[in-house]
Amino acid sequence: MTAVVETKSLTKDFGDGLGCHDISLTVKQGEIFGLLGPNGAGKSTLVKTLVGLLQKTSGEAHILGLPAGSLEARRMIGYLPELFRYQDWLTAREVLRLHARLSQVPTQGREARITSVLTQVGLSRRADERVRHFSKGMQQKLGLACALVSDPPVLFLDEPVSALDPGARHDVRQLLLRLRDEGKTVFLNTHLLEDVEVICNSVAFLADGSIHANGSVKDILRPMTSWDVLVGGWLVDSLAEIKAASGLALEVVTVAEDGTARLRLSAEHRDEVGWLNHNLDRLGYFIYEVCPVHNRLESWFLEQSERVQEPSNLDEVREE
Repeated sequence: MTAVVETKSLTKDFGDGLGCHDISLTVKQGEIFGLLGPNGAGKSTLVKTLVGLLQKTSGEAHILGLPAGSLEARRMIGYLPELFRYQDWLTAREVLRLHARLSQVPTQGREARITSVLTQVGLSRRADERVRHFSKGMQQKLGLACALVSDPPVLFLDEPVSALDPGARHDVRQLLLRLRDEGKTVFLNTHLLEDVEVICNSVAFLADGSIHANGSVKDILRPMTSWDVLVGGWLVDSLAEIKAASGLALEVVTVAEDGTARLRLSAEHRDEVGWLNHNLDRLGYFIYEVCPVHNRLESWFLEQSERVQEPSNLDEVREE
């Protein structure tokens, strides 16, 4: 697949150590890419550098082979910033007319395009109301419509669903999936891991301005390698007995007063689960439940966070 967003050692240094540093990543055509990381990690700085709102300090960045920030590259993108403001005396349709003109959407078909994107984001019934009467969630939908109005091949969305209720979030998810199916590329900066897990093809973890991990969501959410087993008849020396009999990697998760215990089995093959069950039965334990442990994106995020060093004094000042 064609590289749509590509950076090599991209750096935006504000002169005090803050910003983003030595960023190298590739986002392919038709992907939804999720940029993850804690607050203050440099995610918005990276996005603003890619869309041309900030000038890079060093390194390279290209959008569809064009230098990031160039007029040609900016014509290829739609952008929803994290902090957005619209003229509150205008109606939603009038805001979109302004953005359509700024984006040089052809006059012929412009009104049809505006009506289409208003429908896509769920604002068709409120199109002629003034923005001052919109909730934050409705304004966020309007911002998404502004990013879509020129029908760009690349979208940069900075926290696009943070103000939306669950129903509206679901609708935006479905919209982004439809855009991906149309061949568009979406660069998504978000804290909502559930959304990333559902719609993203690949992710990167940014902390302290640097990429610490990246890969496809499919690889990160690798096949289950752990199983929880609920057993009855638990005694003080039961773990040692079961491990000696089975030779498997086991640990105790919980022990209840009624003599039941939840065990965690680390296993590369399902056959090991069967072998554990065989030995539990042979030793006289009751097997109440066996279930796989899913490796969710939240676990990966927390694992990456723990690997990042404790924040420096500079980082603490930045958060304040």
